Amino acid sequence: MKFERASDDYARANGISRDPEWFVLKLTEELGELVKAWNKLAGRGRTHGRPREALLQDLSDETADLLGHVLLFARANDVDLTAAIERKWRFNAA
Repeated sequence: MKFERASDDYARANGISRDPEWFVLKLTEELGELVKAWNKLAGRGRTHGRPREALLQDLSDETADLLGHVLLFARANDVDLTAAIERKWRFNAA
């Protein structure tokens, strides 16, 4: 999984131990960053004069980070996302 390799590389380069708590705490951190980006785009946070295009890119980047960390969390906890999506969302995820 490419997300796993990228996260392994990042952890090694920065001396981070990715224990079980790290995965869920990282999800919380990334969600906070997504909310911050959303708030700025929605006019609820300081933009420091950054253009809308830059704020949209921040939102996109933080959404990608959150998705990546959801996938890492699922893998670390043996969550079968395909089965869970089919069960919870009631459609074939494949």
